[in-house]
Amino acid sequence: MMRTAILALFFTLGGLLLPASARDGQDANAAPTEAVEPAPDAGGDPAPLDPQPTIRIEPIVIHHGYRLSIGRWSFQFTVPSGLDLLDLGDRVRGLLGMVLIVGVAIYLSENRAAISWKVIFWGLALQWVFAILVLRVPAGVWLVRQAGSLVEAVFGKPHVDRDGLAGFVFAILVLPTVVYASALSAVLYHLGVMQRVVRGFAATTSRLMGTSGAESLDVAASMFLGQTEAPLAIRPYLPKLTTSELLTVTTVGMANVSGLIMAAYFAFGVEPRRVLTAMLITAPGAVLLSKLLIPETETPETLGRVRTDDRRPDANILAATVRGTREGFRMALSIAATLLAVTGLIVLINLGLDRMGTSLEAFFGWALAPVAYMLGVAWEDCRSVGGLLGTRTALNELIAFQDLVRLRGAILDRSFLIASFALCGFANIGSLGIQLGGLGALIPERRRDLARIGIRALLAATLANFLTACIAGVLL
Repeated sequence: MMRTAILALFFTLGGLLLPASARDGQDANAAPTEAVEPAPDAGGDPAPLDPQPTIRIEPIVIHHGYRLSIGRWSFQFTVPSGLDLLDLGDRVRGLLGMVLIVGVAIYLSENRAAISWKVIFWGLALQWVFAILVLRVPAGVWLVRQAGSLVEAVFGKPHVDRDGLAGFVFAILVLPTVVYASALSAVLYHLGVMQRVVRGFAATTSRLMGTSGAESLDVAASMFLGQTEAPLAIRPYLPKLTTSELLTVTTVGMANVSGLIMAAYFAFGVEPRRVLTAMLITAPGAVLLSKLLIPETETPETLGRVRTDDRRPDANILAATVRGTREGFRMALSIAATLLAVTGLIVLINLGLDRMGTSLEAFFGWALAPVAYMLGVAWEDCRSVGGLLGTRTALNELIAFQDLVRLRGAILDRSFLIASFALCGFANIGSLGIQLGGLGALIPERRRDLARIGIRALLAATLANFLTACIAGVLL
């Protein structure tokens, strides 16, 4: 009986002490009003007192309004404020873009009956797991942000205005950074750091996706070395690679971003954490798409075995630094010469197109705008982003990144991020020539096979970069 009385008293006091907004919809912070005696009615008797106010909790929902127009017909509707249909539509388009990319690869496959569903499952699963970890999980986001800060501390932030003279900016920022990155990579290789990281990533890829030891090592090495240097890690196995393995090696080389050249992206103003994220997500996608275009129908020599060559080519750290500097200098000169020639060709082509009132960038923007739309880019930015995609494929990713930085503020932040992920790769016609020349020199007896799969490798690498952009667009 005592408990019942205490409970009744508790609820009664609680009803009296509830804020006014919870009881009668008025503002709880409003100034209190003085009690007013009830006025007598016409007969002189006092009016009866109001009963105890009831306790009510009423949710207040704010809606967004939309108008759907088709010709002269239009329809208005509302949705809750927490639901942004335009943002949701962009993310759904990213998912549809993923399905379309995988569908195109299956349609163009040499042998659809031999496609391994294990490769499809683990290829997409690894991409999504890596993407969620580094883009949505707080601990992963923090880790990538710290890694990006470390990269900025190692390579330094740009000290020259990127909107200045392009040639001066490139010479002062990009080329010295490439030389420095090459020397640092050689030192880390001499200390055995890179070998341990490569071995761990290769073992994971081989165990989950069923890839051979040789191609798994190449996938891991391509994240740190260049597209022509990574195959050196599996040089003894190159002559005996199956056609499917050979396609994977060439695809990964063009789809990934090496640790040497990504320093040039940082100098152009691309966030280091975005480049690092793209490197991690793209690797499984490159393997997936290469295995869809040419499924494995032979028995690889290194199936089930992952071995790394731990021999160190340098006597000490000083020798490694000198060798890395020398190789980086050659790479910097090659990059500068290539960009000089490509830029000259662009100017020459645009001189001819200018007579027709257009340009190469405008043509690419018009042709690849639907592709950008399926990646999740807002429609008003599709022409601009489509032009960047075309520039990257036909010319060079460095030129595309330089154009992207100039678009900062002119396009939506979401479109800028999706374009950043889509451009992170070497998938262009020039890189295809580098692959054919570099691998052809290592395995001259396989030059015919390399020439036959070259276009497929370029397609697979391009689709792998687009697949990464779709996933990033869905999650960001």
